[in-house]
Amino acid sequence: MGIEKPIRRKRVHSEEFKADLVRACSEPGVSVAGVALANGVNANLVRKWMAARGIAVPSRRRSTAAKSAVVRRAEFVPVAITAAPSDIRVEVQRGEAVVKIEWPLAAAGECAAWLRQWLE
Repeated sequence: MGIEKPIRRKRVHSEEFKADLVRACSEPGVSVAGVALANGVNANLVRKWMAARGIAVPSRRRSTAAKSAVVRRAEFVPVAITAAPSDIRVEVQRGEAVVKIEWPLAAAGECAAWLRQWLE
């Protein structure tokens, strides 16, 4: 019993497809890898197409403007913290029946077992 390896064929992309991807990658702030991945093509192949057309491949490092934009987005944002719930609250409807229960959080395992049994 042998396993047959599928025959891999070289994919051929139209010039229009290549040009569209290169054009999309030339937009400011666009990731070459992201465009390539979204179109099922290896990013290195897209970079090769860009170089063949004399288009500079964007640097993989962030520019100082991009770095400062990241810093601006990472500013402190106050968050309100509420206490963790001390009880489990469950509301289950089955047909016409509605069951509302409150169960101590410390007994979560028993609550899950009861709920599984009730839903059978």
